[in-house]
Amino acid sequence: MSEFDPLALENQLCFPLYAASKELTRRYKPFLDPLGLTYTQYVAMMALWAQDGVTVGELGRKLYLDSATLTPLLKRLEAHGYVRRERSQEDERAVIVTLTDEGRKLREQALDVPYCMSGCLKMAPEDAVELKRLLEKMLQSFE
Repeated sequence: MSEFDPLALENQLCFPLYAASKELTRRYKPFLDPLGLTYTQYVAMMALWAQDGVTVGELGRKLYLDSATLTPLLKRLEAHGYVRRERSQEDERAVIVTLTDEGRKLREQALDVPYCMSGCLKMAPEDAVELKRLLEKMLQSFE
């Protein structure tokens, strides 16, 4: 019987997570290109469609993104006319991100993306639900 190798790629949890995430993100591209969005911009827009008028910090925590990643992303979304960034009246240090009318309209154009993506995932629906549950549990364990 061979000895367990802790550095063998096939023994790592991180690698299939990384590879699956990379592949899943790549599969989004043809559905997001017509919207003019990257995957990260898309998840930011989904968060804002769910809760508009949040601080950059709140948005970063929700998306697991640091400000060095989030700020340029929001600048690009602002340049596209989808969001507006403004200093909070209550706390000048906080920047509030709100959707523009164009950003709200974009939601209608994005409605088909999840359905299109479900066709890319060759997995039983109950397995996908269980995988999502386990990944959420994993993320919670990091908090």
